[in-house]
Amino acid sequence: MATTDRQATTLALAHALSAAERGLAVIPLSRSKLPALRSPHRDDTAPSPCHGACGRLGHGVYDASSDPDRIRELFAAAPWATGYGIACGLPPHHLIGLDLDVKTGTDSSAALRELALRHLFTIPPTVVVVTPSGGRHLWLSGPPEVVVPNSAGRLAPGIDIRGAGGYLVGPGSRTGQGVYAAAPGTAHLAPAPCPRSLLRLLLPPPRAHHPVSAAAGGHGQGLVQFVLAAHEGQRNTRLFWAACRAYEDGIGPALVNPLVDAALHTGLSEREARTTIASAARLTGHRP
Repeated sequence: MATTDRQATTLALAHALSAAERGLAVIPLSRSKLPALRSPHRDDTAPSPCHGACGRLGHGVYDASSDPDRIRELFAAAPWATGYGIACGLPPHHLIGLDLDVKTGTDSSAALRELALRHLFTIPPTVVVVTPSGGRHLWLSGPPEVVVPNSAGRLAPGIDIRGAGGYLVGPGSRTGQGVYAAAPGTAHLAPAPCPRSLLRLLLPPPRAHHPVSAAAGGHGQGLVQFVLAAHEGQRNTRLFWAACRAYEDGIGPALVNPLVDAALHTGLSEREARTTIASAARLTGHRP
């Protein structure tokens, strides 16, 4: 590894440890802004959803930690890392990131100002990170009882949201495009509370309720309750197990939407839930 790369890794670790002192959970990133550690399940013939339950490193944002020893372990396993990601949605800050991108024909800052005028909110002073392309990341904190999903362009063109299960590139990270840096005068700030009217815009619209069909019966309701009882760290595992049982018992198609609703209630995104259920269908010999 070149000296400059070693220096970049050392600096990234130092910045990551500094972020952890503020209660932020971090992971090492490569120059591509992707998690530096590859999945330990990448060569599995039929990988099952795993968010670190196997005990190995390489589960992306699910490896994130604010423990200094754990962070050093992560960076030691990825000596090529030149940056770090900050996990969103975790206590104590329950971080929400507004990614104001710079794209041809799109003024994301103007779009945010228009939303603020229309919905009567003001972005309070908070951490702002300037990206190498000239975009900005605004850090906000959310209430612990609210799960904000990731989205791209749903709030407005050029504005992506980093919520639960997502991460932000931390200031001081070096990527192939350049260095991420805190905007002057904001590095010392704590993430400001997300305005309530903006928070409502970040949440998905209410989903139609999908009751468990009569064909699924009490067993289907039991599988849904099994998913609803999942704690963080076991949500995907429980969903996958329940979906497998549903398909094996011939009630898989009838239980897809109720299982998705249950998974959303536990904090998974709809994409994660449907991907997990589709994996269960394939594993049990059914078409998703």
